[in-house]
Amino acid sequence: MEHALTVSPWASLAYLVAGVCFILALRGLSSPASSQRGNRFGIIGMTIAVVTTLVTHVPVVQRLLVSDAGPAMAVRTIDWVTVVEILAAIGVGAAIGLVTARRIAMTAMPQLVAAFHSLVGLAAVLVGVAAYLNPQAFGISDLVIPLIGQPFAVIHPVSRIELGLGVAIGAITFSGSVIAFLKLNGNMGGKPIMLPGRHVINIALLAGILGLITYFVTDQSAWIFWTITVLSFVIGFLLIVPIGGADMPVVVSMLNSYSGWAAAAMGFTLHNSAMIITGALVGSSGAILSYIMCRAMNRSFISVIAGGFGQSSDAGGPAAASDRPWKRGSAEDAAFLMSQAEQVIIVPGYGMAVAQAQHVLREMGDKLKAEGVRVKYAIHPVAGRMPGHMNVLLAEANVPYDDVFELEDINSEFAQTDVAFVIGANDVTNPAAKTDKSSPIYGMPVLDVEKAKTVLFIKRSMGGVGYAGVDNDLFYRDNTMMLLADAKKMVEDIVKALD
Repeated sequence: MEHALTVSPWASLAYLVAGVCFILALRGLSSPASSQRGNRFGIIGMTIAVVTTLVTHVPVVQRLLVSDAGPAMAVRTIDWVTVVEILAAIGVGAAIGLVTARRIAMTAMPQLVAAFHSLVGLAAVLVGVAAYLNPQAFGISDLVIPLIGQPFAVIHPVSRIELGLGVAIGAITFSGSVIAFLKLNGNMGGKPIMLPGRHVINIALLAGILGLITYFVTDQSAWIFWTITVLSFVIGFLLIVPIGGADMPVVVSMLNSYSGWAAAAMGFTLHNSAMIITGALVGSSGAILSYIMCRAMNRSFISVIAGGFGQSSDAGGPAAASDRPWKRGSAEDAAFLMSQAEQVIIVPGYGMAVAQAQHVLREMGDKLKAEGVRVKYAIHPVAGRMPGHMNVLLAEANVPYDDVFELEDINSEFAQTDVAFVIGANDVTNPAAKTDKSSPIYGMPVLDVEKAKTVLFIKRSMGGVGYAGVDNDLFYRDNTMMLLADAKKMVEDIVKALD
């Protein structure tokens, strides 16, 4: 099978336009207020890229046309069977994506993102395997050596590097994303799994993969290619297993970056500039976001990859909940305190997402505003299980964008705030991060909710801890009132008490 058209100037222009749309999409997604516009640009860019690729790579077959009037001629015609197969595959993928997007709960969005990353990684591996098995079809081989049995196509040395890197990054992305999905979905525990000698094993495997890719340039033997693939699947598993749940936002962002680089590497193999541009944009933006996430936790990227964050600490940790005095309040108490306040800052966390309390929380905010109370929402960069998780939930509940503030923009206001209303945000409000050097979250920037005159903290029970595995000193402060109940039920009761 051949292609009817090669990449023409108009196709390159179309890919350039698609790339500009992707840049505008990323720009739009940087803010909740412009996120819908960003999504539209992304859809337009991807449509242009897909249609251009289909038009410029129409599958054709060569047939011998025999005529009585003259010699036989080779005629190229469109291979409609392959065209139908391609369109059917696109249709099936589109249907799965549409159904998934409509049915997935917002609380499951982090694991959905991890699942999508795994598909990108697997796609990169499959493309790499196809290119290795049939390099001539991908235009990465010009020399064919006749051997006994079947001709042997020699892959270009540069293409071997692209293949090796693309397959390795794709395999790491796939297996790592699968582990992230299992952790986020609750199929695996959130605590890190510490393997003995994991650092030595990881370094040895990474060195082995890089060494084999280098050797692959001079020898394209099958055992080298498949060994690179298998070792990359293994290292992806080993890299994510030791990472605790508290680092999951960074892991999701990091895997997003990996998926981009895998796509870019495969773009070189396919000679597709749209894939190169898109992959580079996703890879670089994911790396930048990972850096921002690490700064938000006062962590280095290397320490996150090395694993170990999120494990519970028995030594030097806070006393058990039953050993320390704390105050319990009711929905009526919370309603009275907030209705008398001048300003209330709401701090949402993963507990809000699990309870799906964002809609009733917005209703509570509206009632407080109607009584003349200033209501703001404080978002920690790593609240939830993926970057922007809380922003997405609040946007779904139609919370005004102007009411939502990031940590650095609102932290100074807690000292002048009457009530800080924390709903399921544990680790990101723990003052031990600023004072307890023995705490695993020490040094992580947190929201200064303890500085508010009164802190209302919704939690299911006093026995549980956050994903980092440590108790929260905030529970036992004199100005803290614990509201123990399901988050959605408690907020509903507060709304009734405000009537």
